[in-house]
Amino acid sequence: MLVPGIGSILGKTLVSYCGSAEAVFREKGMHLIKIPGVGTTVAESIKKSNVMAHAEEEVGFIKKYKISTFFFNEDDYPHRLKHCDDGPLLLYYKGNGTLNHERILAVVGTRRASEYGKKICEEIIKNLSSLDVCIISGLAYGIDTCAHKSAVKNNSPTVGVLAHGLDMLYPAENKSLVTKMLTLGGVLTEFMSKTKLDPAYFPRRNRIVAGMSDGVLVIESKTDGGAMITANIASSYNRDVFCIPGRTNDEFSTGCNYLIKSNKAALVESAEDIAFQLGWTDTKESKKKKPSQLAIFNELKDDEKALVNLLQQNGKLPIDSICLRSKMPLSKVSSSLLTLEFQGIVRSLPGKIYQIA
Repeated sequence: MLVPGIGSILGKTLVSYCGSAEAVFREKGMHLIKIPGVGTTVAESIKKSNVMAHAEEEVGFIKKYKISTFFFNEDDYPHRLKHCDDGPLLLYYKGNGTLNHERILAVVGTRRASEYGKKICEEIIKNLSSLDVCIISGLAYGIDTCAHKSAVKNNSPTVGVLAHGLDMLYPAENKSLVTKMLTLGGVLTEFMSKTKLDPAYFPRRNRIVAGMSDGVLVIESKTDGGAMITANIASSYNRDVFCIPGRTNDEFSTGCNYLIKSNKAALVESAEDIAFQLGWTDTKESKKKKPSQLAIFNELKDDEKALVNLLQQNGKLPIDSICLRSKMPLSKVSSSLLTLEFQGIVRSLPGKIYQIA
């Protein structure tokens, strides 16, 4: 945020109260102070800011380079991030792939990847390609770059999340890789152009990587590595975390081994393990069960039937969309979905997303 004291959460609160981002800066100071979390200091910062001038300059940059923008309350905004309280207010995207891909896996790890780490990364992404999985990572050296390259090699969509604006690229060595990524995916950031590199921005980048995904795979990391930050954020977002186990005397496996033994991550060894954990396998048995499930729909309550019909017609839906389309309160929707899940009719996915089982 360009205004001191305002982050993603408070920014969303301000927009909700004022009606739009532009309205925030037109609002009187005496009214801003009454908004929860604002106070005198923040209100003064808003009134003294020169944000609109920066915004006009950024609009010119966006138009010139044909960059897509997504505001947090728009339909095209990544729906997985909508359920993250600290998700960015605004995203900048350059690319052709959707940010609401049906299946998204984040792959992160050390910048000093070993040959073993790179090999297992390549194998897993290659074997996931048949399931049409979008690979998301941070475009950093090591495992991140390996993940993006493997996705491109296997014609899988891949999105790189940056810790700076779209007017530059770090590391610069990945320029040719990004060019290839734009075909099926692209690069994403919450930062405006001319944003200087700052170590503090990398954890902010990591929360987008975690929030955009259905699950996070960690391949090689020290206990204090950046991948551990992503894993912990993913856990706080109720995303599945997976780790490749490593040798006990290898410093770049200490993080993965710690997450596994502390039950913060599931031990996985293959793409099949990950697909099973995330429910990405459509077996013949599961297909045979669907007719029998449909047979008991007549025994459901009216509200439950309405939710089943809604999911049948629309496929996967986040819980906020279900509430909006069904015109039911969150408490009623949550209770009904839980009942349907117990009966094996509905499946709950990461990010509070639901679909017919």
